[in-house]
Amino acid sequence: MTFSGTPWPECGIARFLTLLDGPWATLIIRELLTGPARFTELRDALTGISAHTLTNRLRRFETYGLVTRTVYAEIPPRVVYELTASGEALRPVLEAMNTWAATVPMIDAESAVPLPASCVTGATEPASA
Repeated sequence: MTFSGTPWPECGIARFLTLLDGPWATLIIRELLTGPARFTELRDALTGISAHTLTNRLRRFETYGLVTRTVYAEIPPRVVYELTASGEALRPVLEAMNTWAATVPMIDAESAVPLPASCVTGATEPASA
């Protein structure tokens, strides 16, 4: 199997990152983990995503079996996106990411204060004399 004309990486982590590449991919999956959604619902939930990016990611997910796209014969047409079993299998992955992120200290981006060495290495700082 290929992805964008190149063979899939052999490493499972590399395949995961290839498929869920880009700043919005994981967040789209996160939104679909709450249930089926229409395009506009996804766009509204993901403040700042362009329609172009959302369309491309959803097409990629559909191509690789993570998402189904159901078109209802209504006027106006209604299109609903939903995770497949393979997409739903990402739930524990995203839950693990969320659990891990809760352990990471917040960094004040405005002041760009670096983390103390003890936060990075786990070492304790020497007591002041």
